Amino acid sequence: MTLSDTAVVAASLDEPALFGELFDRHGRVVHAYLARRIGADRADDTTAETFRIAFEQRSSFDVGRGEVRPWLLGIATNLVRRQARSEERRLRAIGRVGVDDIATDPSWTGADELRAALVDLDPGDRDVVLLIAWEDLSYQQVADALDIPIGTVRSRLHRARQQLRARLHAHLDEEDVHG
Repeated sequence: MTLSDTAVVAASLDEPALFGELFDRHGRVVHAYLARRIGADRADDTTAETFRIAFEQRSSFDVGRGEVRPWLLGIATNLVRRQARSEERRLRAIGRVGVDDIATDPSWTGADELRAALVDLDPGDRDVVLLIAWEDLSYQQVADALDIPIGTVRSRLHRARQQLRARLHAHLDEEDVHG
């Protein structure tokens, strides 16, 4: 006798290995959905993450819902949203630093150079850049977070942008000479 999806979830609380049955039943559907949303290359990992989260949250699954597939697809959708927000923040960060035209060029191999340039910044300047670019804080929020005047935030960001641009443009010029 084959257990229903909800019975598998309930039984997996005592016998965790049973949860694998849900992957066998719904893994292809979840993967296909994710492949359409985020591409096949990222769908494998995200499918695995979907089922990991479902496994961890199986005790909170409401068996009254009746169907497991919508629950799994909801988890997958939330992961897609989270990845999109993360990617969007990363791209905005590059743009705010002022190197978006460089860093988004597919022929550019300077990601390591960008990281090195960030490391070489004065720590106070780097803090300002990363709080604005990666954490999406306003100038005032950065000033509050670092307990510095807003004018200092502006000057540190300006100085950091100049240093990053100079270093990355020098890297590009070097690539043109050697590449």
